[in-house]
Amino acid sequence: MSQFRLARISLILAAIGLNAAPALMTSASAQSAPATPATSAAPTKPETVRPELYKLLDPAAVKVLIDGKKFAEVQERLTAAEAYANRTPYENYVIERMKFSLGSASGNEAMTATSLEAIINSPSTPAIDKPEFILAMGNLQTNAKNYPKAIEWMKRYVAEGGSPARVRGSIARAYYLNNDLATAKTEALAVLAENEKTGTASTEGDLRLVVAITGKQKDWPAYTAALEKLIASYPSEELWTDLLHRMYGKTSFNARLLLDAYRLESAVLKQLEAETYVNMAEEAVRAGFPVEAKKAVDAGFAANVLGTGADAGKHKALRDRVNKGAADDAKNIASGEASAAKMKDGTGLVNLGYAYVTMDEFDKGIERIEQGIAKGGLKRPEEAKLKLGMAYAKAGRKDDAIKTFETVKGHDGIGDLARYWTMWLKRPATAAAPAAK
Repeated sequence: MSQFRLARISLILAAIGLNAAPALMTSASAQSAPATPATSAAPTKPETVRPELYKLLDPAAVKVLIDGKKFAEVQERLTAAEAYANRTPYENYVIERMKFSLGSASGNEAMTATSLEAIINSPSTPAIDKPEFILAMGNLQTNAKNYPKAIEWMKRYVAEGGSPARVRGSIARAYYLNNDLATAKTEALAVLAENEKTGTASTEGDLRLVVAITGKQKDWPAYTAALEKLIASYPSEELWTDLLHRMYGKTSFNARLLLDAYRLESAVLKQLEAETYVNMAEEAVRAGFPVEAKKAVDAGFAANVLGTGADAGKHKALRDRVNKGAADDAKNIASGEASAAKMKDGTGLVNLGYAYVTMDEFDKGIERIEQGIAKGGLKRPEEAKLKLGMAYAKAGRKDDAIKTFETVKGHDGIGDLARYWTMWLKRPATAAAPAAK
């Protein structure tokens, strides 16, 4: 689960501003500091370090050494500082802050964890900083794969005033990585629900986590629902392929819709498998759309997945067959106008219209599909609406396509097809995807 791996602790600490040493004052500079304006409360005496310790712990000098990766010199300063007797709690706090900075910058996670816990428990730690240090400890424990401790620290972060929304996703990941899938699912779904409630876009990581959890649980309905949400915001070829193959695999999916499924697949994926190109062509021929069959075969040859290998001869024979069929259809399609118009129902007009769409005559095709639907008497009206939506999509009429797809209902796979077309049409503008074919 590399997508859930946290950044190195040094980056985390830098992001929240905790890997720098605190500003220091010596006892002498504290005495010469400007007087605090009079108030009703007694002024707070600033905490200080001895001048001789200040020379070792000077934040500016330490930062230069750490930035220059002179870790041994920083360690020498620490060793010398720790040799002083009768250190005050504040001086110990400052030393631990330096050890914390050294450990996080040098990748010494044992030193980082030890100093971090000392800082959290120090009475000198500013109250405003304490939740951040606790959160850093939770992140450190996650990096160390000590997930129970990570959860414990992140819950403590919330208990001590930290933002629940800031760690809920991290807690869910820790439960997942600790193989407590039930709790992980509850926490991860709560993250998505809170995002929906506040109108905040869920991150790709949050959505992938739900997909990972439900996949590991083999809860396929929940997995598919999570996968759909992930694709809607962060589409990729890999995710679309997974989703479409799961659609094919549903026991409720009607094989009559295979050609429609291939049409969607050819739109959302840059390239299909050789078998899919062949199957799409065969289904298109059976459905009476030879031009569409030719386009599928041509795409397969253009992608160099057809016409090669052991089945090269079969592919070439298929190409010859669909080329002939497409040429004949182009010659004879106009003659079907009268017979389609005379039919008692609109089926002929719908099919004729989609045939025109396959020939890229979109306006003519859409007009006839619309006439067929308006005529009525259709045996499968939802499939006619699906064809109209696809025709609009291919013609570049995105809004009309979405409105049409949203009216398509059915539980035999057609509802999924319409919903997935809508998802693809509404995909983020930055998502790379091929144009509709």
